[in-house]
Amino acid sequence: MNEKSEPLLRAENITITFGGLKALNNVSLEIYPGEIMAIIGPNGAGKTTMLNVINGFYKPDEGSIFFEGKRRSKDLKPNQIAAQGIARTFQNLALFKGMSTLGNIMVGRTMKMHSNPFSQGLYWGFSQKEEIEHRKKVEEIIDFLQIANIRRTPASMLPYGLQKRVELARALAAEPKLLLLDEPMAGMNLEEKEDIARFVLDANEELGYTIALIEHDMGVVMDICDRIVVLDFGNKIADGTPEEVKATPEVIKAYLGTAE
Repeated sequence: MNEKSEPLLRAENITITFGGLKALNNVSLEIYPGEIMAIIGPNGAGKTTMLNVINGFYKPDEGSIFFEGKRRSKDLKPNQIAAQGIARTFQNLALFKGMSTLGNIMVGRTMKMHSNPFSQGLYWGFSQKEEIEHRKKVEEIIDFLQIANIRRTPASMLPYGLQKRVELARALAAEPKLLLLDEPMAGMNLEEKEDIARFVLDANEELGYTIALIEHDMGVVMDICDRIVVLDFGNKIADGTPEEVKATPEVIKAYLGTAE
């Protein structure tokens, strides 16, 4: 990450309220090109709400999102925001259970396909050529994530850790400018966490993806992230490098706990 570069995404004074609860209270943050940035905090801090604002599932009551230097219209739908280059995974798996690993990952290429549904169904002409090209990209991702042996396996038959890897593959298939990962290691054992952490690092360092993630495993966050934003009850209480954040008294109190 170049500290002097312009943010790829900037959230400015985001406020969103559900009933009488302020899920986010005047929160601002930046995500810079080429970095891995984590959003952490206790349960209910507003982390997933922020991701939902960034990718358009929620519309903020106040504040603005700037992407690639341009203020984003609040009227944009999630699919339009995805087409601009923001992809995400979810805390709860959102795979098509009856589809194979290959089929699920191919879904991630949908935004990049230009042939009409009729020619896609007949699989001829430009549609055939286009699908071959997209299939080649998907195969590269399958090799990158080391899941070739399950490429034909239905998602419903995969263990949880591999399902999470397939979901990551589907997001990578979209070739996003910004990749949002919502608890990519939740529910995993130590070995599975190490695998996903390595793939996230490789996606950043080898493939050049800019990544923002939510993760509760502080060891993983401190090891792989360039910068950390900490939320607590909808408020931003820290923003800095892992070393800076873990030494912040407010973070120690709100997230790590304090010794009496």
